[in-house]
Amino acid sequence: MTHPSVIPPPEPAPDDPRIALCRSADLVNSGRAVGFDVMYGGQTCRAFAIRYEGKVYAYLNRCSHVAMELDWQPDRFFDDTGKWLLCATHGARYRPDSGECTGGPCRGGLVQIALIETGDVVYWQSHYLLKPVAF
Repeated sequence: MTHPSVIPPPEPAPDDPRIALCRSADLVNSGRAVGFDVMYGGQTCRAFAIRYEGKVYAYLNRCSHVAMELDWQPDRFFDDTGKWLLCATHGARYRPDSGECTGGPCRGGLVQIALIETGDVVYWQSHYLLKPVAF
């Protein structure tokens, strides 16, 4: 299985908060996620984007119970049914469309990252707490 390709971000306009993430085709319903790094509140964090029931969603890769990454294998977050995101360490269960915790140990839900899908490209949106990682 090939890993989804990542599109290098184009030069954004100074006032454009969108950052290119991947091709739309890289996100398959209840399939593999596309991971990416962000600065959240001044800390470098891992994040992931998924497709669920035809729509794209993104979250910080942090369980709300204890700030550990969720995936049980790289870029694998869905349970066997493809209906829930699971924390491999704690067993917390999250709704893919909202990040709301619906079972297991958790404190609230996942931190959601706004996505825009347009022209066969998925973009994530920065804001005052969420920025691209500078290299």
